[in-house]
Amino acid sequence: MQCPIARALDRVGEWWSILILRDAFYGATRFDEFERNLGIAPNMLARRLKGLVEAGLFERRRYCERPPRYAYHLTPCGHDFRPVVVAMLAWGNRHFTPEGPSVRLVDRATGLDAEPVVVDRISGRPIDSAHFRYEAGPAATEATRRRIAALEAHMTSERGIP
Repeated sequence: MQCPIARALDRVGEWWSILILRDAFYGATRFDEFERNLGIAPNMLARRLKGLVEAGLFERRRYCERPPRYAYHLTPCGHDFRPVVVAMLAWGNRHFTPEGPSVRLVDRATGLDAEPVVVDRISGRPIDSAHFRYEAGPAATEATRRRIAALEAHMTSERGIP
C-alpha cells in the first residue's frame, strides 16, 4: 500500500517487534538479552530480528568470532521509532492500567512523571484535529485524494468549521 502508516506497520506491526525495539531503547543489544528479557522463543526472536534488520531499524555487528555472535544496534531509522514507543507507553498507562502503571517515564533531573504529547516542532502546538488536518501529498493516488477529502469534509461538518 502507498499509505505511510501501512508501510510502517509492515515493518514493526507485530507486537514482538515493538517489544524488541522497546528493549533496545532500554539498552539491550544481544540476542540472549532480548530472549531473557522478553521470554520469546529463540526461533521467533531470530525471525523478528532478521526482519528488523531487513527493514533498516537494526544493524548487526559481530562481537565474537568463535562462535560467531552478533549484537543488534539501532540505526537512525530505529532511533526515530522511540517517540512511537513513548506515545504507546503513555496511552497504555492512561487507558489500560487499572492497577496503576508498571512503567513510568520520569524526568531525570526532577524525578517527576513526564506527560508525553505529540507536538508540531515548528509551532509547538499539540497535534490534534483542532489545529491540524490531513492533506494528500504529492505522491497520493486519486483514491487517496478522494479518501482524505471525504474524511476532511466529515471532520469539518462535525465541528461546524466553515
